[in-house]
Amino acid sequence: MTEQAEMMAHLPTQMKAWQVTTPGPIDGPQSPLELVTKPVPQPGPGETLVRILACGVCHTDLHVSEGDLPVHHAHVTPGHEIIGEVVGNGPQTNRFKLGERIGVPWLRWTCGVCRYCRSGRENLCPHSLYTGWDHDGGYAQYVTVPEGFAYRIPERFDSVTAAPLLCAGIIGYRAFERANVPAGGTLGLYGFGGSAHITAQIAIDQGIQVHVFTRGKDAQKFGLQLGAASAQGAYDPSPVKLDSAIMFAPVGDMVPNELANLAKGGTLALAGIHLSDIPALNYQDHIFHEKNLTSVESNTRRDGEEFLTLADRLDIHPATTPYAFEKADEALRFVKQGDIKGACVLRIGED
Repeated sequence: MTEQAEMMAHLPTQMKAWQVTTPGPIDGPQSPLELVTKPVPQPGPGETLVRILACGVCHTDLHVSEGDLPVHHAHVTPGHEIIGEVVGNGPQTNRFKLGERIGVPWLRWTCGVCRYCRSGRENLCPHSLYTGWDHDGGYAQYVTVPEGFAYRIPERFDSVTAAPLLCAGIIGYRAFERANVPAGGTLGLYGFGGSAHITAQIAIDQGIQVHVFTRGKDAQKFGLQLGAASAQGAYDPSPVKLDSAIMFAPVGDMVPNELANLAKGGTLALAGIHLSDIPALNYQDHIFHEKNLTSVESNTRRDGEEFLTLADRLDIHPATTPYAFEKADEALRFVKQGDIKGACVLRIGED
C-alpha cells in the first residue's frame, strides 16, 4: 500500500462543517448558519484534499451568509482563508506532498482560455469559481482544492496568523496596487478590519503616510498603534489631501466624501465584492481634476504569490482574534459589528 493510500484509508468518512441554511441576518432571531455532519469530500483529478487547521473569518463570508451575494451553491460551507495539511491527492495530482502545509484562497478556479485568462487578467474570468461561494469552503474539517490554485505558506507564519493573508492580505495588496500610491505619498484607508490593517502595514513599511477612517473607536486606536498618521470617523474630512484611498467598508454613502478628500489626480480603489448604492456625485466636487475611481475584483494567482513573498520579506503579521470552530456564527456577528482589532480566525485542527 502506498503512503497516500495508507493515509487516505485512515481518514474519517464524516466531518463537522458549517453550512448556510437560509441566508439572513447573522444577528437575527435565527442564525443562517448551521453546524452539521457531512461526508468528507473526495479529491477529483487535479485536486488536493486538505485537513483544515485554521480558517479566517472574512467580511465576504458575512455577505454569503446574509444573502448580500446571490446563492451560487445551496447549503454552501463558507470560508476561504484556509490553512491546512495535505492528506490526499486525486488522480493526476502531484504538486504537493502529503503532510505539506498549504493555503486555500478565495479564487478556486478559472477557465484558462478566455480573453481575460490569456491576457493575465484571470480575476476577470467570466467562468471563475470561488471557495466558500461556488464550492464548499473552510468552515469545516476538510476541503478540496485544485492544486494549481493553492499556495505554499512561508514557514515564519503559524497557521492562525497565516489564515487572513489568504484573502484579506491578497485583496488588500491588489487594492494597494490599483490605488496607484506614489512613493512617499498619502493613503487613506476607509474601514479598518482584517484587510485594511494588513494593507496599512505594507504601506507604512514602504514609507507611505497612512490615514485611517472608521467608525470604531477601538479600530481607530489600533490604526494609530500600527503607525497611522491619523485616525478619525468614516465621514470626517481628511487632515491632509490624499494621493490615494482604498475603501474596504461596503457602504456606498461614503464614496462622495472619499473622493472629496482626494488630491488632484488621486485614485480611490473600492476593494469589496459588495457595495451598497453610491449616491449622486457632483462633478466639480468629486470627479474633476483628473481623479480616478476604480474597483477591485478578486485577484490573480500572481497577486497571491507576490503578496506572500512580500509579507514574508516584510514580516507582515496580522493581528488575530481566535475563535473555537464551534463559534463560527459568533465570530461573524463580531465581524458585523465592525470594531475589531485585525481579523477573526477559527481554530479547527491541531497546529
